[in-house]
Amino acid sequence: MGKSSAKQASTEDLRLTRFTQICLAFPEATRQVHGSHASFSVRDKKFAYILDNHHGDGIVAMTCKVLPGDNTSLSAANPKRFYLPAYLGLRGWVALRLDVGPIDWKEVTALVTWSYKRTAPKGLAALV
Repeated sequence: MGKSSAKQASTEDLRLTRFTQICLAFPEATRQVHGSHASFSVRDKKFAYILDNHHGDGIVAMTCKVLPGDNTSLSAANPKRFYLPAYLGLRGWVALRLDVGPIDWKEVTALVTWSYKRTAPKGLAALV
């Protein structure tokens, strides 16, 4: 790892670092950083995002695909932790806040795993 990579990793938000480790463990998963946000893809199809102060909302959250209707159910049942992300909520995505209380990384992993399997080609999804 070069000096600039080490410096970048040391200043990166620990929630993003942990989320990246989870996402990049999936076959052919890639990460793109967009300022304080990051997107995660498999074969150019997005399966997750980390949003940090998206449009100045002051929230740090991860977003992913869920079963149709589950996004509204999750956000209605626990609106302090879940919400419908701008633009993506109408497409079956849900956001889980990472800035409210302790993070349940098992829950995060389960949500992202499901999203990856729903997005990846069948052969890659079968490997997870």
